[in-house]
Amino acid sequence: MKILVIQNRMGIGDTVMFLPYIEAISEKFNTPVNLLVRQNSKAEQYLEESRYIDEILTLDRKSESKGRHDGFFGALNLIKDLKNKKFDKIFIFNSSLRYNLIARLAKIKEIYQYPLFKKNKQHITKTARNFIENSINVKKFNNPKIYVRTESVKKVVSKFKIDKQETNILLGIGGSGPTKRIPAITFIKLMESIVKIKKCHFFLATGKNDQEQKILNEILDSKLGILCSPLDSMNIKDTLPIIKNCDAAVCNDTSFSHLSAALGINTITLMADTPLIYGSYSSMMHPILPDGLIDVTHNTLGKDKINPEKIFHKLIEILN
Repeated sequence: MKILVIQNRMGIGDTVMFLPYIEAISEKFNTPVNLLVRQNSKAEQYLEESRYIDEILTLDRKSESKGRHDGFFGALNLIKDLKNKKFDKIFIFNSSLRYNLIARLAKIKEIYQYPLFKKNKQHITKTARNFIENSINVKKFNNPKIYVRTESVKKVVSKFKIDKQETNILLGIGGSGPTKRIPAITFIKLMESIVKIKKCHFFLATGKNDQEQKILNEILDSKLGILCSPLDSMNIKDTLPIIKNCDAAVCNDTSFSHLSAALGINTITLMADTPLIYGSYSSMMHPILPDGLIDVTHNTLGKDKINPEKIFHKLIEILN
């Protein structure tokens, strides 16, 4: 039996959030599934070792509509690609009529999909959960899981001189937008507090964006910079074994918060300007909200109200 899952949301976080439902399909039919995702999900870098995924296919759609799967002729290309794979079942995690027609024309016999034409106001995890419950009668879901080879985890210990007697902490200081990036001073204050009671080393995860680099350099230029290893020059795949060696993570709403939690690392998520579900959908996530708030969403704009003392106390609770 060959099963295809289409998850066409953009980004790493959205892909990780759907892993419990993809895994549930695999377990139900006792076979690894094939996954069709967007290129910017970078799924091949962190799902290569996943036991419930067979092949990762790339949906070639670009913002300027010049991708191989864009437009009318792109739909024909996708039909051809899927037809050649001879899938028996398809699970479509969206309400698009386009994908429904593509699946039919690709001669896929069994089609499971979100209700058509009901895209507005869909809850990202509740809709997916209900879809799988109603489609294949599965009611129990795991946390998202990302696997990394044990040999790789051991190898980076010597390569990066990771001292297992120290407390190794991932700091996800990047973010996909300026309102999600907590100021460097917040992380520095947290680090100052934790090193007073524990011998620590910090791995700083961020991208190459100028503003992210500014935050990175502020931390590296501080007196705590000597205790830090930046990961900004590494690809995602190579960071996974390092993250797996960490005792805890403190991350903005960034790809690294999703990756670290899915690797089984207790992750404090700093929720400044994104719906709370993005930092609380896994039991490995521990959200910190801006002072004075009990919920967050888009345009909360709370990055300057994240209290480093609250982060510190939650981190101590996790480490203990």
